[in-house]
Amino acid sequence: MIHQHPLAYLIGLEGVALLRAFAGEHDEEFVAARLAEVRSLLDRADELGPGGSAAELTSAEAYASWAPAYDQPGNQLLDIEGPLVRSLLDELPAGVALDAACGTGRHAEYLARRGHTVIGVDSSPDMLAVARAKVPSGRFVEGELTSLPVPDDDVDLVVCALALSHVPDLKPVFAEFARVLRPGGSLVVSDPRGRLGDIGLPIVVTGPDGRPGYLPNRSRLASEYLAAALPLGFEVRHCEEPMRPSPFVGPDGAPPGAPGAVPPPAPSGTPPNIWSLHPLIPDAANAAYEGSPVAIVWRFQLTS
Repeated sequence: MIHQHPLAYLIGLEGVALLRAFAGEHDEEFVAARLAEVRSLLDRADELGPGGSAAELTSAEAYASWAPAYDQPGNQLLDIEGPLVRSLLDELPAGVALDAACGTGRHAEYLARRGHTVIGVDSSPDMLAVARAKVPSGRFVEGELTSLPVPDDDVDLVVCALALSHVPDLKPVFAEFARVLRPGGSLVVSDPRGRLGDIGLPIVVTGPDGRPGYLPNRSRLASEYLAAALPLGFEVRHCEEPMRPSPFVGPDGAPPGAPGAVPPPAPSGTPPNIWSLHPLIPDAANAAYEGSPVAIVWRFQLTS
């Protein structure tokens, strides 16, 4: 169970922005503006509502609500991560490719166009249904990252995109990747960074019972991926951490380039919609998020 209060999030952003100013990134005028904004927020606390609590969901439960709209344009993370992953896939010859935690098949579709024989595995039947419609030539199977329904030494390439942040322990997942890969095969992994660098804010969605629920969203150190991968014979061929756009919040309070209006505030008694809060303090939000990575993207090769 988590409890998220809108005032706590806003004051937290102000605090990060003030720490950046304390480190020399902003001037006295900026500090004065932030302190005045904090006072104003505290005076208006009742207007922001009490926030709310949410219980933890499984990946299948959380992604069921995302499946119909997951591929819609304007997702800042997908817009940045997708081209980087595809550039790594372009370097690899066609073969048998496993898209692990394939979701709606956005990478599986690209792999199929590149001439790969595609297998997709995901825990969400709703996401798999979208993937099957998108990639009719692929084989899509329900399964978990810790127990992939794929034989040993069966694939030339594994892609796992934006999924490991939901996994409590990387080691058994990387062990599965090593098991299904043929020697010399490649592993391409992308993972989101927490919205504030090393803080993995839970992702709140509507659960199957209609009430808010959350999916854990861990923000890991690069060393954690290496500790899971290197003992299994994986070697690093590429690592990149793309940065968030600046400004992080546009003039309308939405991510730059995002279509549509800022979403409305969450109903009283539910966790806040973060994007609906950013317009209240855009300067602090931009300062807090500035210079933080949005994702980490790896390419490993299995050498043994």
